This record gives sequence, C-alpha cells and structure tokens, in this order.
Amino acid sequence: MNMQWPFIRHYLHDIEIAFESLTSNKLKSFLTTLGIIFGVAAVISMMAIGRGAKQEIMDQIKLVGVNNIVIAPLDPEKLKEEEDGRDGEQGDRSLKRFSPGLSQKDALAIREVLPDVLYVSSEAITSGTLSALGAGRPGKMVGVDNDYFRIFNLSLASGTFFTDVHQREKMAVCVIGHNVRAKFFNKVPAVGSYIKFNDVWLKVIGVLQRVGTKSDYNDQIFIPINSFTLRYKARSGGSVFRFGGVGGMVVLGSSRSEAPSHELSRIIVQVRESAQLPATQNVLSRMMLRRHQGVADVEVTVPELLLKQQQRSNDIFNIVLGAIAGISLLVGGIGIMNIMFASVMERTKEIGIRLAIGAKKIDVVAQFLAEAILISVTGGLIGVFLGVALSFFIERIFEIQTLVSFWSIVLSFMVSVGVGVVFGYAPAKRASLRDPIESLRYE
Repeated sequence: MNMQWPFIRHYLHDIEIAFESLTSNKLKSFLTTLGIIFGVAAVISMMAIGRGAKQEIMDQIKLVGVNNIVIAPLDPEKLKEEEDGRDGEQGDRSLKRFSPGLSQKDALAIREVLPDVLYVSSEAITSGTLSALGAGRPGKMVGVDNDYFRIFNLSLASGTFFTDVHQREKMAVCVIGHNVRAKFFNKVPAVGSYIKFNDVWLKVIGVLQRVGTKSDYNDQIFIPINSFTLRYKARSGGSVFRFGGVGGMVVLGSSRSEAPSHELSRIIVQVRESAQLPATQNVLSRMMLRRHQGVADVEVTVPELLLKQQQRSNDIFNIVLGAIAGISLLVGGIGIMNIMFASVMERTKEIGIRLAIGAKKIDVVAQFLAEAILISVTGGLIGVFLGVALSFFIERIFEIQTLVSFWSIVLSFMVSVGVGVVFGYAPAKRASLRDPIESLRYE
C-alpha cells in the first residue's frame, strides 16, 4: 500500500499542473469547452425529444386500441373529388347512385359476415351542454356499443357498464369520464345521480377510471348507441351523398331535405391478431363499397399501422438528430485537439524545463492528457445540466413531450470523456517526444 501512494501523488501532481495551466488561461479554456458543452446538451435534448415522441406515439396506439380497424365517413369534398375522377375515367356521368350512409346495419352486417373478429362497436358523437347540480359546461356525448369499452381497455372507478337491457330498451343512462365526475359530482356520489345533456336527463350508472392526462375519454359521457339514435338528432360524420348527371356535370346533394346524415361517426372493428389486419381491412373495404351501392363514402383505416409508420419515420428523424448532435461532439473534440497542439507549441520551453529537471515522458503525457480530459469533463458536466434544462424548456415552451433518461446522460457524458482522451492523446504524445535541448532553445 505504501508503494502505491507515492505513485498516486506523482500523477496527482501532473493533474495539479494541468489544472493550474487551464485556470491561468480561463478564456481559452472556456472557448475550448464550448464545443463539448453544446455537443453534450444537443445529444441529451435530442434524445429526450425522440423518447418523448416515441412515448407519445405509444400512448396514441393505446388510445386507438390494439389491432383495431376504423370505418369512418369520408370527407364530403374528398368524396366529391373521387367521384368526379371515377366518373371521368368511366365516361358515365349519368349513373345515379345512392348510399344510405354509415349505420348500425353496417355494424350488424360486419358481425354476420366476419364472425371471427373479436369486437365490433358502433360510435356516434355529438357536442352539447352538460349540466348538473347548478353547474354547466360544454361537453361531448358518445353513443357506443358494449364492446366499445373492451376495445379501448377502459375500466370503471365505480358503478357498472351498459347491459343488454340498457341497449335494448334504449334507456336514458350514461357512463361519465373522470373529469366530468370531478366537475359535477365532487362532493356527492356520481353513481345514481342525474346529469343533463342538452334537453335530456340521464342517470349516471358508472364512472370511468382516469385515462392518462390529456385523454378525451376523461371529458366525455357515454350512452347506449340505441339511446343515442332515439334521443339525439345531431349526428357526426357529414351527409349521405347522391350523385347524378345534370348537364354533363356531377352534382353532390347534401342538404338535409334531400338526405339524412350518417347515423354513425365510425365503426371500430377489432381483430384477434395483427396479422389479420390487412386481409380484414381489404374485406371491409369491399363490403362497405357493396353495401353503399358503389359509393365510396367511407374510409377504412388501420390506426395502429399508421402510427407505427409514423414511429418508423420518427426513428429515422431521431437518427438524423443524433447524428447532428454527434457531429457537434466530434467538432468539439477536434477543437480540443487543435487547442492542445497550439498549447504544446506555446509551452515548448516549459516542456523542455520539465524534461531537463528529471520529468519523464509519461509525466508530460499525463499533464497534457489531463488538461484535455479536464476540459471535456467540465464541458460534459455543464452540457448535462444545459441539456436537461433545454429539454425542460422545450417541453414547456413548445408543448412537446420530452423524456430525459438516465442512460442518455451517462452515454453523453462518457462520450465527452472519451473525446477528451482520444483527441488529447496525440498532442500529449507529441509534447513528450520533444528534445529537451531544442525545447530550452525555443523562443
């Protein structure tokens, strides 16, 4: 043990000399450190943005459900453009076609034609005013089937979900979200109370567990889909479309007097396995086209696949950002090497004196290598704090979710230290190889 302490004290002295050299040239040391600071900060903040974006996509996948296919009314303008193009290609503008719109009959047909699907749920949404116990606020009502809650993995904090009796008898009952309960029934039990949506009073039979922090489920109330179609006339999703040839042009009829609205906002179909998604989507597309008399007034999409494509794009974007941040660290390392080479030239006489009075080459290497490592470590520490702070401000100012991980901090700091070692060794080695006599003569 006694043999080790002089060895340690010997190299601590080299580090002390390196520290004194850096503190005597504060401005130069600070400017050299800037490359590492911004490089580390960029790595941490970019990785935080990437992890936040990935987490947000995963949350969206959970919200849209796993293995889901969504059938929704097509935007009227987009539908008109598609019909214009189709009629132009076929050269037949006089063909009249009528679509009954998206309805519960479509959902029933899906259950009959595709019995292997796991769940099928109709959904209709309307906006209005919620009021109870003297308080009121804008809100949304969603008419759903019993399968809806299973599809989206929604659980109850209290009460019960709808029963077959509720659906069959079209009863005025509802399940409310967490925020609705907090707004209207904070001081009284929600289950068994009544809440008014527009002009209809509904009995609360269940309260959902809170879903995330920004989920729409928390602010909505849910009623049986049959009760919705009976008691509320406002429907989402647009109009039923008629196309006919008038004077050589295709005319879109969308007035309420000519056609009713879509009965449903969308139909959600959940399959058992992800591998079934493409084939089931294809079958549903052809089935909807046939049931709607050849009018493509609905769109069949797979949200999970779209989100996964978005995630792949996001991963590529993160690689690009990481590469840019890595280049910043590389530039910082090159800056350290340049400054250290310049420092070797400036301190040639100092090197000669140390070698002349008995210092070994390894001592000179240790001194200059210690300077490079001290610069990179200091820059790494400052960069870590700057990166974490930058991630915090990005989230607050731009409302972009960021997640700083422990491993991103460790990785960026270790890379900064590695940069100091790699780019500091060459100047240090060059300094140790100088001839002491020539160094003493150097002016």
